[in-house]
Amino acid sequence: MRQKRGWAGPSHDRGRPGETYPDPVILLCEPNVSEGRDTASIDALTEAVRSAGVELVHSSADPDHNRMVLAYRGLPDAVVEATTRLATEAFARIDLTRHEGQHPRIGALDVVPFVAERHEPDRHAAALEACRAFGARVGAGGVPVFYYEDAATAPHRCPLPAVRSGGFEGLADKMASDKWRPDEGPSLPHPAAGAVIAGVRPPLVRFNVNLADPDVETARAIASAIRASSGGLTGVRALGLTLSHRGLTQVTMNLTDYHTTSLARVYEEVATRAFAVGVGIVGTEVIGPIPRAALAGVGADILDDLDPNQILEPAEDETG
Repeated sequence: MRQKRGWAGPSHDRGRPGETYPDPVILLCEPNVSEGRDTASIDALTEAVRSAGVELVHSSADPDHNRMVLAYRGLPDAVVEATTRLATEAFARIDLTRHEGQHPRIGALDVVPFVAERHEPDRHAAALEACRAFGARVGAGGVPVFYYEDAATAPHRCPLPAVRSGGFEGLADKMASDKWRPDEGPSLPHPAAGAVIAGVRPPLVRFNVNLADPDVETARAIASAIRASSGGLTGVRALGLTLSHRGLTQVTMNLTDYHTTSLARVYEEVATRAFAVGVGIVGTEVIGPIPRAALAGVGADILDDLDPNQILEPAEDETG
């Protein structure tokens, strides 16, 4: 994605020398917004997050996806407030009846994952609490909310692709079924904002490989071959998309289990399949934060545009 921005964020006073304090619960939030073209809206959405006093880790937008990804962290109350302000701005600015883009979506504020920086029960509980506090606010404001992943209220709602299947255009029919009544808010989609998918999940890697091929069928064939749901690589979700602004196509992926299927392994598989049909690779992208552990075995020739500010350092108790 393009238009990357970052902000170091405020420092936090840890008290006078000699004093000890329990580590605060810090949450990371990585919303996906259905806007990647209008500069004024992109700036306003970013400022809505900054205004809540959280640390903005990453912001990027792509005109082909027509989608924006943000990542910010802070204390739970601040993260909920920042995400609520972001939702308010998104609902005011984005009309999905006029929205066009390559990326699947059901909402103006499409997906809102909350991530605990450490994998401990109290931090996971704080992420769930923050997710549901945010969801309740949005639902009370008139936009339906579905909970997914660790926040899901039924097994069929856990996977993000299942919740988002059918897109905005099929959302009303989908919600007419008892199986897909929202967890918060009205039983019908908002006419312009659709619905929000909010959840709690572990860190993942958003990784895109751009192909020097205007024919999207190659990208789609590779995506189908490598995605886990098609019998491909464990923990890999993949789609083949057109990047019309650049005259390219893209294999866009989420790596939900990068410990099992590494980023290097995924790149090798995509490259091998592309080269086998005479298609070259013209670049890669990591969207949003990436845990340092996910970079193991990855050379600079693979990630040629990674901002060091995107790299999430491990917590002290996870370094071993």
